Amino acid sequence: MAATRKVPLRKCVVTQEMKPKKELIRIVRNKEGEVFVDETGKKNGRGAYLTRSIYVVETAKKSGALNRHLNTEVDPSVYEQLKTVIEGKKIE
Repeated sequence: MAATRKVPLRKCVVTQEMKPKKELIRIVRNKEGEVFVDETGKKNGRGAYLTRSIYVVETAKKSGALNRHLNTEVDPSVYEQLKTVIEGKKIE
């Protein structure tokens, strides 16, 4: 009998949908207060997840959802990084 692995689910902070972790983008605030996009999904810190959609990123920016979930002010450059990740480009 083959055991099927359980897929980890996470909730998008904008749409409130539960989705497999691989389908979402993780944004992290570390202990130093830096906020950045975590493409590996494994970095230490407080994490928030967003659906891979330009519309969702724009909504998060307007509503301040990431600011609330990460308890800090998110720099506009983070939203630009999110857009480049969604468009399939790598972050330097």
